[in-house]
Amino acid sequence: MTTIDATLDGLLHDLQRMIGAVDDWHAATPCAEWDAGALVDHLVVDLRNFAAGMRGEEVDWAAATATNDDRAAAFAEAADDLRAAYADGLDAQVDWQLGELATHAWDLAAATGTSTSDLDPAAAERGLAFVSANLTDERRGSAFAPAVEPAADADAYGRLAAFAGRSA
Repeated sequence: MTTIDATLDGLLHDLQRMIGAVDDWHAATPCAEWDAGALVDHLVVDLRNFAAGMRGEEVDWAAATATNDDRAAAFAEAADDLRAAYADGLDAQVDWQLGELATHAWDLAAATGTSTSDLDPAAAERGLAFVSANLTDERRGSAFAPAVEPAADADAYGRLAAFAGRSA
């Protein structure tokens, strides 16, 4: 039996805590097309897609995102599904998952006016290493704006977000 990467598991717990504290699902995020609720709905789909991909199932990353009535519960269930895929010993691209989830942790923190300072910087550092090695200008598509200069005092999450084209 394989267990989930400790850094990824910690980030999932942190995201679950952050989602549980959201009091305005309509708060604007740095992703122009998503408010906080739509961002969390997207995270739920991400987790389900990661788990499905690990199981060898066909994944449609462009599929429409459903709205969840209880977003915190939907995220917790999807996180457990991803943990189960790891428990089954399935191969995963952990650092890709960290890049995606850590970027959106920064987005959610920006939307809710909270800080990423209490999140494990290793998650964002590993995610940034993966993203900076794999997200070329040609592969940015419409999901990622060109990289921007991070703030001088940016933590690992801020540097990752800046590389993904986010600005505070």
